[in-house]
Amino acid sequence: MDMESLVNITDTIDTYMYTYFLVFLLIGAGVWFTIRTKGVQFRLIKDGLKAITEKRHQPGEKTVSSFQAMMVSTASRVGTGNIAGVATAIAVGGPGAVFWMWIMATIGSASAFIESTLAQIWKRRAPGGEFRGGPAYYIEQALHSRGLGILFAISLILCFGLGFNGLQTYNMSSSIVYYVPNWTETSGPMALGLLLAVVFGFVLFGGTHRISFMTSFIVPLMAGVYLLLAIILTIMNIGELPAIFGMIVYEAFNPASLAGGFAGSMIVQGIKRGLFSNEAGMGSAPNAAASASVSHPVKQGMVQVVSVFLDTMVICTCSAVMIMFFVQDNTGTIAWGGADAAVALSNMSLVQASMLDGFGEIGIHFMTFAIFCFAFSSLVGNYFYAEQNLRFMTANLSKQAGKWCLFGFRILCCVVVFFGAQSNLTLAWNLADIFMGIEAIINIFVILVLGKWAFAALEDYESQKRMGLDPVFMAESIPGMPATECWHETREELASATIEAQVQHEAHKSSMQ
Repeated sequence: MDMESLVNITDTIDTYMYTYFLVFLLIGAGVWFTIRTKGVQFRLIKDGLKAITEKRHQPGEKTVSSFQAMMVSTASRVGTGNIAGVATAIAVGGPGAVFWMWIMATIGSASAFIESTLAQIWKRRAPGGEFRGGPAYYIEQALHSRGLGILFAISLILCFGLGFNGLQTYNMSSSIVYYVPNWTETSGPMALGLLLAVVFGFVLFGGTHRISFMTSFIVPLMAGVYLLLAIILTIMNIGELPAIFGMIVYEAFNPASLAGGFAGSMIVQGIKRGLFSNEAGMGSAPNAAASASVSHPVKQGMVQVVSVFLDTMVICTCSAVMIMFFVQDNTGTIAWGGADAAVALSNMSLVQASMLDGFGEIGIHFMTFAIFCFAFSSLVGNYFYAEQNLRFMTANLSKQAGKWCLFGFRILCCVVVFFGAQSNLTLAWNLADIFMGIEAIINIFVILVLGKWAFAALEDYESQKRMGLDPVFMAESIPGMPATECWHETREELASATIEAQVQHEAHKSSMQ
């Protein structure tokens, strides 16, 4: 079987898995969790915003705060898909696809709450003080199935650690084509790949704490610059804004936008881009959520809800508005507007045309910077997920063997970054999509089974809030809950640990000065 046949087969599997099965599984789960939690993503959004500012509650130099854990998950969520992915949704499905992205973020955030709360409940503490967790961990501890946990871990590692990271570096390399004619035929991609691999390796070998520190710096920076760009363009075209939002809503319910087949329809494009941009329910973000040092699992569950909204409702919407300023007067340049496939703008070409139209040459320079920031943050966030799952798989090995496995894996990830900048491996990308699908299917069914424990934790949280207390979780307060490694400290013990953690943090800051 030749390479072209393999690409076609994997592309077919990928299309059917996502379009006709996984999308509806994720929607169904999101609707169920929204109903069962009485719309927790709306009711407790203030709690999520408040929890972001909380300090670490457990001592240890390697523990991370709720904000740092959120930035790791946001780093992975917020990638080039927030730019090019939104452009593709509009180009293929039309402006109405943006509306359905908003709907999916609203529904999917309930699934994000459940999976991240479960990850917190069944997290484990490593010798260095940091917490580890995620679907593989709650599958093993709550369902008592290490084999299924390992299957999940393998699919996530192949998807995030290898497949998606190769794609991110390819996107960074592709953004240089505008500046260097025949870029792919020069030694430029190799040099860029080497530089990215070295910088990436510096972050990786610094461990979890350096990863969380880097993302807590890069993510706010890139989001701030991107939002500034969107605000400037909006102010420049403020008179057109009502018409743009009106067009988005109108086209969302326009039957004509369904033309072209279900897989390419406006609704499916919006659903797919929304779900796979914010990753709600996919089983990836819980790996970051588990690392946070918080007093109650529900707090980090709500923080992840905020992360979903930040990804889709803020950053993706900024992308959509910037693109729509161009599209509303140039509908004939995209497939949805009737453009021939050979010349239709899509993906990065549509983004570049929008930036050129809005800002001139400087707009493209800004976008290149944004692509590098978005993509590099995704590299770091994706690797974090993969490492957490590799550690799960090697937990029963000797300490020395585990270290060598981690060292080899880090080298492999750097090699993937190096080669990813030089070639677009379509087959590898399709396989990564399939592995992500397997990972998501496993996670959705698991959280549907284990969701009752997240509901119980939510009830415990709200009960303490009604009593005027800052919620503190104790596993023993939930009858019948499968054994947990953490969550056995009383309120008084946690308060003492929080003071110790703050003293350690201040001492560490002083030593760094």
